[in-house]
Amino acid sequence: MAPPGGIALAGLTQETRMTKHVYVAALCGAIMLGAHGVAAAQSAQSAPKPDPADSAASITKLNSEDRGFLTRAAESGYLEVDGSKLALKKSQNAKVKQFAQKMVDDHTRVGQQLQALAKQKGFETPKEPSLVQSAKLKALDLRSDGFDEAYSDEIGVAAHEDAVELFDKATKESNDPDLKRFAADTLPALKRHLQEARALQKAIKGQGQAK
Repeated sequence: MAPPGGIALAGLTQETRMTKHVYVAALCGAIMLGAHGVAAAQSAQSAPKPDPADSAASITKLNSEDRGFLTRAAESGYLEVDGSKLALKKSQNAKVKQFAQKMVDDHTRVGQQLQALAKQKGFETPKEPSLVQSAKLKALDLRSDGFDEAYSDEIGVAAHEDAVELFDKATKESNDPDLKRFAADTLPALKRHLQEARALQKAIKGQGQAK
């Protein structure tokens, strides 16, 4: 005969065994999850991190020569626009004002195209003339007598000679096909500006000699 409470004891033993099985299964699951987490962490730590230099290279798609072209072209454009705005303000010569307005319009448009192209290539162009060009503009602004002649010499002729040389070089030596195309498309207008500037310069000097 089974002792009193034997059935209850057997049930308790069976329940205890089940509890142990559940505990062991849960413990094994936790160990497996922990091991998986450690492996994932180790994999993340061992994964190669991106090189900042590689990231910068992927953003900026131009070599140093082409970045230099964009920089100097932008600064040249600001020189033309700012110098011509001075002419619109200070000159009393109708021909000078007409030429200056054309320079403001044309170089503003080219400057916008230049900025859009530079942005496409991941490069930010300057937002003002260079320090040397800014000094020239300040000196030009201080002129009263002889302003028209100085403007035609420095902004009309000299600045366009530099721009033509800069863009002509880019059409031959740029490594970026988009920059080369932009330079080639812009160059004819710069050459026309230079011809017009030389004609204006000659006219102004002729007026000075006639006085």
